[in-house]
Amino acid sequence: MAYAREWALKRNPAYLDFESLGGDCTNFASQVLHAGGLAMDRTLIYGWYYTDAYRRTASWTGVEYLYRHLLGLDTDRPRATVVGLESIRPGDIVQLTFTGQRYQHSPVVVAVEGTSPQGILLAAHTYDAIDRPLSTYDYNGLRPIHIL
Repeated sequence: MAYAREWALKRNPAYLDFESLGGDCTNFASQVLHAGGLAMDRTLIYGWYYTDAYRRTASWTGVEYLYRHLLGLDTDRPRATVVGLESIRPGDIVQLTFTGQRYQHSPVVVAVEGTSPQGILLAAHTYDAIDRPLSTYDYNGLRPIHIL
């Protein structure tokens, strides 16, 4: 959580800022997961890693690709599971859809003060935030992802 709090409102120069390339939220979520101890998986195509802007996997920066990687949908090596909000913990991710069709945002849970959306506090890039209650997002659907 220290990494999320340090970098939520600014950019770590060790990583490309994908803000102008579709958004930086999943890049930030991946940075937080890696800083928290999740090892990079350097498997080509279906892995999860970042070396530089040109040597990275889609799962490092893409919402749906990160979901597929974490749940082991392409690799049979799950690193996470979808849970209810009552099971979400700091360091987990809550992916959001604003349209109800595809998920578009990957904020990181930084604090849990209850099981309602008001008590789940998030950090994110693209829509830069720290300690933002989940309830303040105008989302159509959510996908709470608990890191194993």
